[in-house]
Amino acid sequence: MKPLTEQEIRTAFVNCTKGEAKRLSVPRDLTDRPWDDLDYLGWRDPQAPERAYLVMELDGLTKALALRCPSPAASRMRRSMCSMCVTTHTGGVSLMVAPKAGKAGQQGNSVGAYICSDLSCSLYVRGKKDAGVGSRPHESLTPEEKIQRTVANLAAFIAKVTA
Repeated sequence: MKPLTEQEIRTAFVNCTKGEAKRLSVPRDLTDRPWDDLDYLGWRDPQAPERAYLVMELDGLTKALALRCPSPAASRMRRSMCSMCVTTHTGGVSLMVAPKAGKAGQQGNSVGAYICSDLSCSLYVRGKKDAGVGSRPHESLTPEEKIQRTVANLAAFIAKVTA
């Protein structure tokens, strides 16, 4: 993923108002992020743990989503699998819900997916971060194929939000 600036991130939101995008907390450590290992940028709002954000480049356009999710302390201690990167965690997967873009979102329609609570799918798929024993089911896919699957899953999720 190419490095993004705060302004690029704020203007990329598709499912919140410009005012909401202006007020949300963007990470201050953008220059320190491992951009070469990221398929998307994801973070939780430190001031509002029930809010998370996801930014991804699709077809040359940067798209960002505002998400609602349970606070990290509220996650249950059962084993769950991320629907994006297929990593299993004990208490590390949350249902993240994105209001749909446009009029559908204003009417309260939303789309949800089970995603790694720390939004580090890119790092789990590359083996740069470990979710614990048995966190990845045995697969015959190459690392590149796992990355492609994760990107395709994220792109499909974003497409559902923007449809």
